[in-house]
Amino acid sequence: MPDEPPASVDVCIVGGCGRVGLPLGIAFAARGLSVVLYDINADAVATVNSATLPFAEAGAAGPLAEAVAAGRLRATTDPAAVGTSEHLVVVVGTPVDEHLNPDLGAVPRALERCAEHLRDGQLVVLRSTVYPGVTALTEKLLVGRGVQADVAFCPERIAEGHAMTELFTLPQIVAARTPQSLTRAEKLFRHLTDRIVTLTPEEAELAKLFTNTWRYIKFATANQFWMMANDFGLDFARIRHAVAYEYPRAADLPMPGFAAGPCLFKDTMQLAAFNRNNFVLGHSAMLINEGLPLYLVSRLEDRFDLASSTVGILGMAFKGGSDDPRESLAYKLRKILALKTRETLCTDPYVIDERFVDLDEVLRRADLLVIAAPHEQYARLDTDKPVIDMWGLTGQGVRV
Repeated sequence: MPDEPPASVDVCIVGGCGRVGLPLGIAFAARGLSVVLYDINADAVATVNSATLPFAEAGAAGPLAEAVAAGRLRATTDPAAVGTSEHLVVVVGTPVDEHLNPDLGAVPRALERCAEHLRDGQLVVLRSTVYPGVTALTEKLLVGRGVQADVAFCPERIAEGHAMTELFTLPQIVAARTPQSLTRAEKLFRHLTDRIVTLTPEEAELAKLFTNTWRYIKFATANQFWMMANDFGLDFARIRHAVAYEYPRAADLPMPGFAAGPCLFKDTMQLAAFNRNNFVLGHSAMLINEGLPLYLVSRLEDRFDLASSTVGILGMAFKGGSDDPRESLAYKLRKILALKTRETLCTDPYVIDERFVDLDEVLRRADLLVIAAPHEQYARLDTDKPVIDMWGLTGQGVRV
Protein backbone atom coordinates (compact mmCIF):
# COMPACT_ATOMS: atom_id res chain seq x y z
CA MET A 1 0.00 0.00 0.00
CA PRO A 2 1.28 3.51 -0.73
CA ASP A 3 2.31 5.71 2.14
CA GLU A 4 -0.40 7.96 3.54
CA PRO A 5 0.49 11.59 2.75
CA PRO A 6 0.55 14.18 5.51
CA ALA A 7 -2.70 15.99 6.21
CA SER A 8 -1.44 19.33 4.90
CA VAL A 9 1.88 20.62 3.60
CA ASP A 10 3.17 23.87 2.17
CA VAL A 11 4.81 22.39 -0.93
CA CYS A 12 4.48 19.17 -2.92
CA ILE A 13 7.13 18.56 -5.58
CA VAL A 14 6.22 16.21 -8.44
CA GLY A 15 9.39 14.40 -9.48
CA GLY A 16 10.72 15.43 -6.11
CA CYS A 17 13.45 12.83 -5.63
CA GLY A 18 15.43 13.82 -8.72
CA ARG A 19 18.47 16.03 -9.11
CA VAL A 20 16.39 19.21 -9.45
CA GLY A 21 13.38 18.45 -7.26
CA LEU A 22 15.17 17.09 -4.20
CA PRO A 23 17.55 20.05 -3.67
CA LEU A 24 14.58 22.39 -4.10
CA GLY A 25 12.60 20.45 -1.51
CA ILE A 26 15.54 20.46 0.90
CA ALA A 27 15.94 24.22 0.38
CA PHE A 28 12.28 24.93 1.13
CA ALA A 29 12.40 22.67 4.18
CA ALA A 30 15.55 24.42 5.39
CA ARG A 31 13.57 27.67 5.33
CA GLY A 32 10.87 26.19 7.54
CA LEU A 33 8.28 25.01 4.99
CA SER A 34 6.70 21.57 5.16
CA VAL A 35 7.47 19.57 2.01
CA VAL A 36 6.33 16.29 0.50
CA LEU A 37 8.14 14.82 -2.49
CA TYR A 38 5.98 12.78 -4.87
CA ASP A 39 7.98 10.48 -7.12
CA ILE A 40 7.26 7.26 -9.03
CA ASN A 41 10.77 5.91 -8.26
CA ALA A 42 10.15 3.80 -5.16
CA ASP A 43 13.86 3.18 -4.54
CA ALA A 44 14.62 6.91 -4.55
CA VAL A 45 11.65 7.55 -2.24
CA ALA A 46 12.91 4.98 0.25
CA THR A 47 16.42 6.42 0.09
CA VAL A 48 15.21 9.95 0.79
CA ASN A 49 12.98 8.82 3.64
CA SER A 50 16.06 7.19 5.21
CA ALA A 51 17.63 10.68 5.16
CA THR A 52 20.15 9.61 2.52
CA LEU A 53 20.90 11.41 -0.74
CA PRO A 54 20.34 9.20 -3.81
CA PHE A 55 23.01 11.16 -5.71
CA ALA A 56 25.87 13.54 -4.98
CA GLU A 57 24.95 17.15 -4.22
CA ALA A 58 27.36 19.29 -2.24
CA GLY A 59 25.98 20.64 1.02
CA ALA A 60 22.65 18.77 0.79
CA ALA A 61 23.23 15.77 3.06
CA GLY A 62 23.10 17.66 6.36
CA PRO A 63 19.99 19.73 5.61
CA LEU A 64 18.25 16.61 4.26
CA ALA A 65 18.91 14.66 7.45
CA GLU A 66 17.78 17.60 9.58
CA ALA A 67 14.58 18.13 7.57
CA VAL A 68 13.63 14.44 7.65
CA ALA A 69 14.32 14.20 11.39
CA ALA A 70 12.23 17.32 12.05
CA GLY A 71 9.34 15.97 9.97
CA ARG A 72 9.48 18.89 7.52
CA LEU A 73 10.31 16.71 4.52
CA ARG A 74 9.21 13.29 3.40
CA ALA A 75 8.85 11.40 0.12
CA THR A 76 6.03 9.22 -1.17
CA THR A 77 4.91 7.26 -4.22
CA ASP A 78 1.27 8.05 -3.46
CA PRO A 79 -0.18 10.52 -6.01
CA ALA A 80 -2.75 11.61 -3.43
CA ALA A 81 0.07 13.67 -1.91
CA VAL A 82 -0.44 16.37 -4.55
CA GLY A 83 -3.83 17.18 -3.08
CA THR A 84 -2.41 17.93 0.34
CA SER A 85 -0.36 20.98 -0.66
CA GLU A 86 -0.94 24.67 -1.15
CA HIS A 87 1.86 24.83 -3.73
CA LEU A 88 2.44 22.08 -6.32
CA VAL A 89 5.82 22.26 -8.07
CA VAL A 90 6.29 20.09 -11.17
CA VAL A 91 9.87 19.00 -11.86
CA VAL A 92 10.12 16.35 -14.58
CA GLY A 93 12.50 15.71 -17.45
CA THR A 94 11.51 17.26 -20.79
CA PRO A 95 13.49 15.34 -23.42
CA VAL A 96 13.71 15.47 -27.19
CA ASP A 97 12.98 12.27 -29.09
CA GLU A 98 15.25 10.31 -31.43
CA HIS A 99 14.37 12.76 -34.21
CA LEU A 100 15.30 15.76 -32.01
CA ASN A 101 11.65 16.81 -31.66
CA PRO A 102 10.55 18.16 -28.24
CA ASP A 103 8.33 15.99 -26.09
CA LEU A 104 5.49 18.40 -25.38
CA GLY A 105 3.64 15.88 -23.24
CA ALA A 106 6.14 15.31 -20.41
CA VAL A 107 4.66 17.90 -18.04
CA PRO A 108 0.99 17.16 -18.93
CA ARG A 109 1.63 13.42 -18.43
CA ALA A 110 3.10 14.07 -14.99
CA LEU A 111 0.01 16.05 -14.05
CA GLU A 112 -2.34 13.48 -15.57
CA ARG A 113 -0.88 10.79 -13.28
CA CYS A 114 -2.15 12.70 -10.27
CA ALA A 115 -4.92 14.77 -11.87
CA GLU A 116 -7.72 13.27 -9.80
CA HIS A 117 -6.07 14.70 -6.68
CA LEU A 118 -5.64 18.27 -7.94
CA ARG A 119 -7.91 20.72 -6.22
CA ASP A 120 -9.19 24.28 -6.56
CA GLY A 121 -7.06 27.03 -5.08
CA GLN A 122 -3.68 25.42 -5.53
CA LEU A 123 -0.72 27.18 -7.12
CA VAL A 124 0.79 24.92 -9.81
CA VAL A 125 4.40 25.88 -10.53
CA LEU A 126 6.17 24.45 -13.57
CA ARG A 127 9.86 24.15 -12.74
CA SER A 128 10.99 22.05 -15.70
CA THR A 129 12.59 23.57 -18.77
CA VAL A 130 9.72 23.48 -21.25
CA TYR A 131 9.05 24.07 -24.91
CA PRO A 132 7.45 27.50 -25.36
CA GLY A 133 3.70 27.14 -24.98
CA VAL A 134 3.70 24.30 -22.43
CA THR A 135 2.67 26.69 -19.65
CA ALA A 136 -0.36 27.69 -21.70
CA LEU A 137 -1.00 24.01 -22.45
CA THR A 138 -0.96 23.28 -18.71
CA GLU A 139 -3.42 26.08 -18.05
CA LYS A 140 -5.77 24.57 -20.64
CA LEU A 141 -5.36 21.10 -19.15
CA LEU A 142 -6.41 22.31 -15.71
CA VAL A 143 -9.37 24.27 -17.08
CA GLY A 144 -10.42 21.21 -19.07
CA ARG A 145 -10.45 19.17 -15.89
CA GLY A 146 -12.49 21.78 -14.09
CA VAL A 147 -9.68 22.68 -11.68
CA GLN A 148 -9.50 26.36 -10.73
CA ALA A 149 -5.82 26.68 -9.93
CA ASP A 150 -3.23 29.39 -10.40
CA VAL A 151 -0.34 28.52 -12.73
CA ALA A 152 3.22 29.89 -12.80
CA PHE A 153 6.41 29.07 -14.66
CA CYS A 154 9.53 29.45 -12.53
CA PRO A 155 12.42 27.65 -14.28
CA GLU A 156 15.23 26.06 -12.33
CA ARG A 157 18.57 27.76 -12.93
CA ILE A 158 20.99 25.77 -10.81
CA ALA A 159 24.18 24.05 -11.91
CA GLU A 160 24.16 20.45 -10.79
CA GLY A 161 26.33 20.07 -7.71
CA HIS A 162 25.87 23.71 -6.68
CA ALA A 163 22.15 23.71 -5.92
CA MET A 164 22.43 24.35 -2.20
CA THR A 165 24.32 27.54 -2.87
CA GLU A 166 22.65 28.77 -6.02
CA LEU A 167 19.05 28.25 -4.88
CA PHE A 168 19.68 30.94 -2.26
CA THR A 169 21.92 33.29 -4.28
CA LEU A 170 20.77 33.33 -7.90
CA PRO A 171 17.87 35.58 -8.92
CA GLN A 172 14.64 33.63 -9.43
CA ILE A 173 12.63 34.07 -12.61
CA VAL A 174 8.90 34.10 -11.82
CA ALA A 175 6.31 34.18 -14.58
CA ALA A 176 2.52 33.96 -14.56
CA ARG A 177 -0.52 35.03 -16.57
CA THR A 178 -2.47 36.76 -13.80
CA PRO A 179 -1.45 39.17 -11.01
CA GLN A 180 -2.70 36.72 -8.40
CA SER A 181 -0.65 33.84 -9.76
CA LEU A 182 2.40 36.07 -10.03
CA THR A 183 2.04 37.32 -6.46
CA ARG A 184 1.64 33.81 -5.06
CA ALA A 185 4.64 32.44 -6.97
CA GLU A 186 6.80 35.39 -5.96
CA LYS A 187 5.83 34.91 -2.32
CA LEU A 188 6.78 31.22 -2.51
CA PHE A 189 10.23 31.80 -3.95
CA ARG A 190 10.98 34.71 -1.63
CA HIS A 191 11.47 31.99 0.98
CA LEU A 192 14.71 31.31 -0.92
CA THR A 193 15.80 34.70 -2.28
CA ASP A 194 14.69 38.32 -2.42
CA ARG A 195 16.07 38.66 -5.93
CA ILE A 196 13.05 38.10 -8.18
CA VAL A 197 12.72 38.82 -11.92
CA THR A 198 9.16 38.78 -13.28
CA LEU A 199 8.24 37.91 -16.87
CA THR A 200 5.30 36.60 -18.86
CA PRO A 201 5.25 32.80 -19.19
CA GLU A 202 6.30 32.90 -22.84
CA GLU A 203 9.17 35.28 -22.08
CA ALA A 204 10.35 33.05 -19.25
CA GLU A 205 10.13 29.89 -21.38
CA LEU A 206 12.40 31.50 -23.96
CA ALA A 207 14.69 32.96 -21.28
CA LYS A 208 15.49 29.49 -19.97
CA LEU A 209 16.08 28.05 -23.44
CA PHE A 210 18.23 31.04 -24.38
CA THR A 211 20.32 30.55 -21.23
CA ASN A 212 21.20 26.92 -21.92
CA THR A 213 21.63 27.45 -25.64
CA TRP A 214 24.00 30.35 -25.03
CA ARG A 215 26.20 28.09 -22.90
CA TYR A 216 26.09 25.34 -25.51
CA ILE A 217 27.14 27.75 -28.27
CA LYS A 218 29.96 29.15 -26.13
CA PHE A 219 31.31 25.63 -25.59
CA ALA A 220 31.04 24.93 -29.31
CA THR A 221 33.02 28.08 -30.06
CA ALA A 222 35.82 26.99 -27.73
CA ASN A 223 35.82 23.50 -29.21
CA GLN A 224 35.99 24.85 -32.77
CA PHE A 225 38.85 27.18 -31.80
CA TRP A 226 40.66 24.25 -30.18
CA MET A 227 40.32 22.10 -33.29
CA MET A 228 41.57 24.93 -35.50
CA ALA A 229 44.64 25.55 -33.34
CA ASN A 230 45.24 21.83 -32.94
CA ASP A 231 45.15 21.16 -36.68
CA PHE A 232 47.93 23.70 -37.13
CA GLY A 233 50.04 22.21 -34.35
CA LEU A 234 49.36 25.02 -31.87
CA ASP A 235 48.39 24.83 -28.20
CA PHE A 236 44.97 26.40 -27.68
CA ALA A 237 45.57 26.64 -23.91
CA ARG A 238 48.43 29.09 -24.46
CA ILE A 239 46.41 31.08 -26.98
CA ARG A 240 43.36 31.22 -24.71
CA HIS A 241 45.47 32.38 -21.78
CA ALA A 242 46.81 35.26 -23.88
CA VAL A 243 43.31 36.15 -25.11
CA ALA A 244 41.68 36.14 -21.67
CA TYR A 245 44.49 37.37 -19.41
CA GLU A 246 43.30 40.57 -17.71
CA TYR A 247 41.04 41.17 -20.71
CA PRO A 248 37.43 41.15 -19.46
CA ARG A 249 35.84 41.08 -22.92
CA ALA A 250 37.23 37.58 -23.48
CA ALA A 251 37.22 36.32 -19.90
CA ASP A 252 34.28 33.97 -20.54
CA LEU A 253 36.01 32.01 -23.34
CA PRO A 254 35.88 28.42 -22.02
CA MET A 255 38.48 25.71 -22.38
CA PRO A 256 37.58 22.92 -24.80
CA GLY A 257 35.92 19.70 -23.71
CA PHE A 258 32.83 17.57 -24.04
CA ALA A 259 29.70 19.75 -23.84
CA ALA A 260 27.17 17.22 -22.65
CA GLY A 261 24.62 16.42 -19.99
CA PRO A 262 20.84 16.36 -19.83
CA CYS A 263 20.17 20.04 -20.63
CA LEU A 264 22.34 22.01 -23.04
CA PHE A 265 22.07 19.94 -26.23
CA LYS A 266 18.43 19.08 -25.57
CA ASP A 267 17.39 22.67 -24.97
CA THR A 268 19.27 23.90 -28.03
CA MET A 269 17.24 21.45 -30.10
CA GLN A 270 14.02 22.58 -28.39
CA LEU A 271 14.83 26.16 -29.34
CA ALA A 272 15.55 25.10 -32.93
CA ALA A 273 12.21 23.30 -33.15
CA PHE A 274 10.44 26.36 -31.76
CA ASN A 275 11.95 28.46 -34.55
CA ARG A 276 10.79 26.01 -37.24
CA ASN A 277 14.28 24.47 -37.35
CA ASN A 278 15.67 27.73 -38.69
CA PHE A 279 18.57 27.90 -36.28
CA VAL A 280 21.84 27.58 -38.16
CA LEU A 281 23.92 28.68 -35.18
CA GLY A 282 22.38 26.08 -32.87
CA HIS A 283 22.68 23.27 -35.39
CA SER A 284 26.30 24.23 -36.08
CA ALA A 285 27.00 24.08 -32.35
CA MET A 286 25.46 20.61 -32.26
CA LEU A 287 27.69 19.40 -35.11
CA ILE A 288 30.80 20.73 -33.38
CA ASN A 289 30.05 19.47 -29.87
CA GLU A 290 28.56 16.12 -30.84
CA GLY A 291 31.36 15.60 -33.37
CA LEU A 292 34.14 16.18 -30.84
CA PRO A 293 34.60 12.49 -29.92
CA LEU A 294 35.03 11.62 -33.61
CA TYR A 295 37.55 14.41 -34.07
CA LEU A 296 39.47 13.30 -30.99
CA VAL A 297 39.68 9.69 -32.19
CA SER A 298 40.80 10.78 -35.66
CA ARG A 299 43.68 12.71 -34.07
CA LEU A 300 44.57 9.69 -31.94
CA GLU A 301 44.66 7.52 -35.06
CA ASP A 302 47.21 9.91 -36.57
CA ARG A 303 49.52 9.56 -33.54
CA PHE A 304 49.02 6.03 -32.23
CA ASP A 305 48.51 2.49 -33.49
CA LEU A 306 45.06 2.16 -31.95
CA ALA A 307 44.43 -1.32 -33.36
CA SER A 308 47.16 -2.75 -31.13
CA SER A 309 46.54 -0.45 -28.17
CA THR A 310 44.53 -0.58 -24.96
CA VAL A 311 43.00 2.82 -24.30
CA GLY A 312 41.83 3.94 -20.88
CA ILE A 313 38.96 6.44 -20.69
CA LEU A 314 39.18 8.43 -17.47
CA GLY A 315 35.82 9.80 -16.33
CA MET A 316 32.40 8.80 -17.63
CA ALA A 317 30.26 11.50 -15.99
CA PHE A 318 29.03 14.37 -18.14
CA LYS A 319 31.14 16.89 -16.22
CA GLY A 320 33.92 17.04 -13.68
CA GLY A 321 33.13 16.25 -10.06
CA SER A 322 29.74 14.77 -10.91
CA ASP A 323 28.26 11.28 -10.50
CA ASP A 324 25.76 11.92 -13.32
CA PRO A 325 26.43 10.02 -16.58
CA ARG A 326 23.34 11.24 -18.43
CA GLU A 327 24.07 12.15 -22.06
CA SER A 328 27.81 12.02 -21.37
CA LEU A 329 29.89 12.12 -24.55
CA ALA A 330 32.36 9.79 -22.87
CA TYR A 331 30.02 6.97 -23.88
CA LYS A 332 30.13 8.07 -27.51
CA LEU A 333 33.92 8.13 -27.24
CA ARG A 334 33.85 4.59 -25.86
CA LYS A 335 31.72 3.32 -28.75
CA ILE A 336 34.06 4.82 -31.34
CA LEU A 337 37.20 3.54 -29.61
CA ALA A 338 35.68 0.06 -29.24
CA LEU A 339 35.77 -0.19 -33.04
CA LYS A 340 39.33 1.08 -33.31
CA THR A 341 41.31 -0.34 -30.38
CA ARG A 342 42.44 -3.68 -29.07
CA GLU A 343 40.64 -2.95 -25.82
CA THR A 344 38.93 0.01 -24.15
CA LEU A 345 38.83 0.39 -20.37
CA CYS A 346 36.60 2.85 -18.50
CA THR A 347 36.87 4.22 -14.99
CA ASP A 348 35.15 6.86 -12.88
CA PRO A 349 35.45 7.66 -9.17
CA TYR A 350 31.79 8.69 -8.87
CA VAL A 351 29.74 6.83 -11.50
CA ILE A 352 28.90 3.28 -10.46
CA ASP A 353 28.92 0.76 -13.32
CA GLU A 354 29.91 -2.91 -13.12
CA ARG A 355 31.64 -2.56 -16.50
CA PHE A 356 34.11 -0.01 -15.14
CA VAL A 357 37.46 -0.87 -13.55
CA ASP A 358 39.56 0.85 -10.90
CA LEU A 359 41.86 3.68 -11.90
CA ASP A 360 44.92 1.74 -10.77
CA GLU A 361 44.04 -1.10 -13.12
CA VAL A 362 43.51 1.30 -16.00
CA LEU A 363 46.88 2.94 -15.34
CA ARG A 364 48.52 -0.47 -15.28
CA ARG A 365 46.92 -1.99 -18.36
CA ALA A 366 46.37 0.93 -20.74
CA ASP A 367 48.86 2.08 -23.36
CA LEU A 368 47.12 5.43 -23.76
CA LEU A 369 44.92 7.49 -21.44
CA VAL A 370 42.14 9.91 -22.43
CA ILE A 371 40.59 12.26 -19.87
CA ALA A 372 36.90 12.32 -20.82
CA ALA A 373 35.58 13.99 -17.65
CA PRO A 374 37.82 16.49 -15.82
CA HIS A 375 37.60 15.00 -12.34
CA GLU A 376 40.19 16.58 -10.05
CA GLN A 377 41.64 13.12 -9.35
CA TYR A 378 43.13 13.16 -12.84
CA ALA A 379 45.02 16.43 -12.51
CA ARG A 380 48.15 14.73 -11.15
CA LEU A 381 48.28 11.20 -12.50
CA ASP A 382 51.22 9.04 -11.51
CA THR A 383 51.93 7.51 -14.92
CA ASP A 384 54.42 7.51 -17.76
CA LYS A 385 51.69 6.67 -20.30
CA PRO A 386 50.61 9.31 -22.84
CA VAL A 387 47.70 11.36 -21.39
CA ILE A 388 45.27 13.08 -23.76
CA ASP A 389 43.91 16.11 -21.93
CA MET A 390 41.79 18.47 -24.02
CA TRP A 391 40.51 20.14 -20.84
CA GLY A 392 43.88 21.51 -19.74
CA LEU A 393 43.38 19.74 -16.41
CA THR A 394 46.99 18.56 -16.08
CA GLY A 395 48.54 21.89 -17.05
CA GLN A 396 50.58 20.22 -19.78
CA GLY A 397 48.84 21.85 -22.74
CA VAL A 398 45.91 20.64 -24.81
CA ARG A 399 47.49 19.65 -28.12
CA VAL A 400 46.47 16.24 -29.43
